[in-house]
Amino acid sequence: MKRVLVALSVAAAMAVTVTAQANEKLAQSSGCMTCHGVDKKVIGPSYKEIAQKYRADKGAQAALEKKVKSGGKGVWGETPMPPNAHVKDEDIKTVVAWILGTK
Repeated sequence: MKRVLVALSVAAAMAVTVTAQANEKLAQSSGCMTCHGVDKKVIGPSYKEIAQKYRADKGAQAALEKKVKSGGKGVWGETPMPPNAHVKDEDIKTVVAWILGTK
């Protein structure tokens, strides 16, 4: 039984890693990584900073999806975030969920 639990834990960890890698690739192909890094500021804040800021905000997912789609300015300084209307809504939803889950 213990071996089965260990095997399931390893499989779950591998699935999380594969999903995280897929989400990072989606962020890259969508152009998000041009301005943001996972753990360091590029032009805009890092994904870890974003996740920390919005961790307790229940409406963060919807608000950030809208901001990614429409663009914005002022929350992280004077540099504006351009609109990303070219990115599919489902991809924005996936990337934002991944960002908010960043530890």
